[in-house]
Amino acid sequence: MRSGTNPQKTQKKVHLETNLRVIMVVFIPNAGGYYANSLEVFKLSIKSLIASNKSRYKISIVNNGSCEEVQEFLASFSGEEIDTVIHHSKNIGKIDALIGAARGAREPLITLTDADILFLKNWFPATQEVFRAFKKAGSVSPIPFRHGFYYGTSSVLKDVLLKKFKFQRLKIPQNFADHNRYLESINWGHEKNDFIDWPVVEQNGVRAIVGSGHQVLTIKREILFSIVPSSPSLTLIGEDSEFKYIDEPIDRAGLLRLATFRNYAFHMGNTLEPWMEEKFHSAGAEETESSSPLLSERGTKKHPTLSFRMYQFRKFISKRIFNIVYKKA
Repeated sequence: MRSGTNPQKTQKKVHLETNLRVIMVVFIPNAGGYYANSLEVFKLSIKSLIASNKSRYKISIVNNGSCEEVQEFLASFSGEEIDTVIHHSKNIGKIDALIGAARGAREPLITLTDADILFLKNWFPATQEVFRAFKKAGSVSPIPFRHGFYYGTSSVLKDVLLKKFKFQRLKIPQNFADHNRYLESINWGHEKNDFIDWPVVEQNGVRAIVGSGHQVLTIKREILFSIVPSSPSLTLIGEDSEFKYIDEPIDRAGLLRLATFRNYAFHMGNTLEPWMEEKFHSAGAEETESSSPLLSERGTKKHPTLSFRMYQFRKFISKRIFNIVYKKA
């Protein structure tokens, strides 16, 4: 029997406190072998994420079947530091854990990140600057990647050909050392020339790099519901799961896959090195943020989804025409 009326029925709707949620999935099953130093890397990643927050975003951590030490570490944080902790008793797969948590978020922008990312204090202002300047940005990564030019970027190439914004190849020697650190973290060979071209787009006075990796990026929430497959991946890790559930949907939506012009985060891998702590403590002063709203759910625009066949055709045509027009493969 119910007595009285639930007081929540008379309350107003829930008010979102931020327009961005950061979602991080962690899987550290033990403290040995490959995972011997992973907990220390994870601790630095969390510390850097909290230090750069300043009430700008909410944080959700998904414990994907990690060991007891990870659970105890997560229990040490207050609700102000980490807004939400989701526990899975067993590893359900990285993508399913990540997308499941992301679809439960209400903020219009969602940062999807691995548990080994070192965030610099001004990563969020740099990310929001790109979103504000490029209205069609679907994702922005704080780690510029010079080799991601053709990876999920047919929408960018199409808009370059249509002169929607300025495109140029620029030499950015300031990115050389940081980019090599990223290449090392994914077991790619170092680049030896710091005077090498980067694919750069510019709009409203803001520059960004074309393409990105998928270790950390901020996407528009609408993509998770309109284009990302509704069925579970059922994949522990890899096997194109990131591409099918994160990378390809951004491009199929006709949105832009971009990265910040300079480096505002680092992929650490599974080993903590001295330079990582140094980067954390020596991070520069925070940039001034605009007072204008970044994005609201009411202001989001639904984008038509291309069929797979039409999407493949657009990828082929945009790349081919782009290489003819700009005479560089």
